[in-house]
Amino acid sequence: MSKLKLVMVGNGMAGVRALEELLKIAPDLYEVTVFGAEPHPNYNRIMLSPVLAGEQTIAEIILNPLSWYAEHGITLHTGKQIVSIDRVHRTVTASDGTTAHYDRLLLATGSTPFVLPVPGKDLQGVIAYRDIADTNAMIETARTHRHAVVIGGGLLGLEAANGLKLRGMNVTVVHIAPWLLERQLDEEAGRMLQDALEARGLAFKMGGQTEALLDDGQGRVKAVQFKDGSVVPADLVVMAAGIRPNTALAKSAGLLCAHDGRGGIAVHDTLQTLTDPRIYAVGECAAHRGIAYGLVAPLYEQGKVLANHLAMMGIGRYQGSQVSTKLKVTGIDLFSAGNFMGGEGTETLLLRDPMQGVYKKLVLQGRKLVGACLYGDTTDGSWYFKLIQGGQDVSGWRQRLIFGEALVGQLPAATPVSVAPVATPADVPLAA
Repeated sequence: MSKLKLVMVGNGMAGVRALEELLKIAPDLYEVTVFGAEPHPNYNRIMLSPVLAGEQTIAEIILNPLSWYAEHGITLHTGKQIVSIDRVHRTVTASDGTTAHYDRLLLATGSTPFVLPVPGKDLQGVIAYRDIADTNAMIETARTHRHAVVIGGGLLGLEAANGLKLRGMNVTVVHIAPWLLERQLDEEAGRMLQDALEARGLAFKMGGQTEALLDDGQGRVKAVQFKDGSVVPADLVVMAAGIRPNTALAKSAGLLCAHDGRGGIAVHDTLQTLTDPRIYAVGECAAHRGIAYGLVAPLYEQGKVLANHLAMMGIGRYQGSQVSTKLKVTGIDLFSAGNFMGGEGTETLLLRDPMQGVYKKLVLQGRKLVGACLYGDTTDGSWYFKLIQGGQDVSGWRQRLIFGEALVGQLPAATPVSVAPVATPADVPLAA
């Protein structure tokens, strides 16, 4: 019997992990064809920051070299972007006219950077930070120019700023929120992070609203102008203000997308699209129960379920992910999970050690740990995450919980710690 034809659009981490899982359980079921818009095999996009910082090379972040595709009989088309899907005849067509027929189609188109719609966004020297080409452009610019502005104080923006600083540029980070990494850290941890990065030479404009990018008269950016009237010089502007699921191809094929296409391609628990059961979506482009995940762990979980269904086993279900974030921002360890901001009906345990640069915050609701935010020392992050996931009763360890697993483990299993009840939400500092 001839093999079924599986075509994958996109050659990133989520899609290739799904193929790896499929090859483990059904290596001979499909004839696989992969289209990647970039001229590279699959690489670790997360490691672009160390490449920018000069700590690693492009070759060192390749996950699946060309030989891997050949060994598994996978036809790889690099540098070819799929521009249309014919769902009636089950074919895809690339921009250069290359076509491929599919029995099953996997969309792994990832996401695209959000570019602020301001005057000057198309000037030379204004780039997003998403792929190898962007990274190389920044490295080249740093050789000949001095001033950089990074718009966005999320993880990607901070990593870009650090890399450019290490390459000798004067860097200003512009962030519209009151503190850095506002989705991963509370305000106190965010302020600590900013202080640490300022000590390394980075400048920040918090609450900054970009009004326009100014032209040097020769088509290149020369400065960033803000709504408060201030101006910061910039030979390079890096847009790191978030990402959007790349749904243009799916929408053109009539596939249902969440939130008008801004929230990803709508998929079932099987990762099949709601519109066409022959077409699957995985990774940042997919919206499962209205959520598009951008972290690696959930995308790999999706890949496992997806492979199960492509292998026609039909027993896996993806039911969403409870995510934790463990980040290493320019050598500073950060971790957060769950409801780390707290709120009504919760209480907070705090540990502060300014001398060591350590901040720990745990949020409890009733007898359970529901959130954690750690700065400087993330040793117990995975343990706290397990407690949050498992909904375990932690009341017997409450007084030692903030000090981590090692100290809690010294308690006799049958000896609960007596703790006076707390009637109202309150911060409970356990160390000055």
